[in-house]
Amino acid sequence: MTLSGFRVLVSGAGVAGPAVAYWLSHFGAEVTVVESAPALRTSGFAVDFRGPTHLGVLRRMGVLDELRALATGGGAITAVDERDREIFTLPAEFAGGEIEVLRRDLSRVLHDRAADRVEYLFGERITGLTETADGVRADLAGGASRTVDLVVGADGLHSGVRRLTFGPERDFVRHLGHYLASWHVPADPRFDDVSRQYAVPGRMASVGLDGPDRALALVVFAAPPVEADWHDTGWQREMITRELGGMGWHVPQLLESLPAAEELYFDSVSRVTAPRWTSGRVALLGDAAWGVTLGGMGVGTAVVGAYVLAGELATARGDHRVALAAYERRMRPYAGRWQRGANPGQFLAPTTATRLRIRNALFANRMVRKLMITATGKLATDTALPDYPLAACETHA
Repeated sequence: MTLSGFRVLVSGAGVAGPAVAYWLSHFGAEVTVVESAPALRTSGFAVDFRGPTHLGVLRRMGVLDELRALATGGGAITAVDERDREIFTLPAEFAGGEIEVLRRDLSRVLHDRAADRVEYLFGERITGLTETADGVRADLAGGASRTVDLVVGADGLHSGVRRLTFGPERDFVRHLGHYLASWHVPADPRFDDVSRQYAVPGRMASVGLDGPDRALALVVFAAPPVEADWHDTGWQREMITRELGGMGWHVPQLLESLPAAEELYFDSVSRVTAPRWTSGRVALLGDAAWGVTLGGMGVGTAVVGAYVLAGELATARGDHRVALAAYERRMRPYAGRWQRGANPGQFLAPTTATRLRIRNALFANRMVRKLMITATGKLATDTALPDYPLAACETHA
């Protein structure tokens, strides 16, 4: 095995973390994943994969058929007015790509694919990183420390590994003017499988069924950046209630359900701009490196990045200097094509009445919708990604 004896500590068990853990263990590495949450997260919304590059990596992992079986069908999204009258509908191929799955299902599938050979430590996080003569020592919140050959920060937009290695979040994360939140609400006869969105300037709310007895609410609202503890849901619920107060449609009903919601997904709509993704024996992956909140290509790009990072390490037989440089060279052009200029908040909740009218008029136009579908498919395609020596570890295929 090309990475036999190579020790890797991965921070984050969302999507990028389990994906890179799969590939690294596939090549023989000894992998531990730490995750601050007590278990795999069950919140979040649907994510999608587009184009032959995304699907090709999923096929190589052996999870493509399983994800197809779990696919939501990529339901359409309908924008409505306060009286629930349709303004425009984005078809399934725009909203859901070629495969759309719930984030929780994707995370579970990727976790389970290599759970028998990857160590997962939930309720744990990295609190310190120190380069040593023969590796990097990682201090953990629980009091233990480990010396490994490589640390991978796959811990999202607010990455602790990025902060410890490169500096404070404000140096790398640009707030794009909006926040988003998602939580489950009880099913209602007025909700159906089509996600319906109602927007006023600077605020948007949507809801659609997520099973027979519950629905998923998603809200997006414009607000300036705040300094707060991202693990504290109290101020998040207060901010959501305050910012969406006074909206019509189903919003009062959605807000009534918020205090009882068992799990809340909340984040700023932000873009990560990091001049470097690697330093010494540390590498950033996924949203920690190139994230845009709600960026349509982000999950697929994270899975591709996991494949490239592990593949370059296998090709270099664990020489992190060679492998990490190659990883950045290959991934920066690919991730940069969709990341630059993306601002999902401004699309979902335009901040002025004029911008909202323009958006509605554009997407009511069939030709505009067709062009958008074509453009997103091209952004996801890159035929130049290499074939790594998968035969080296056929026992894990």
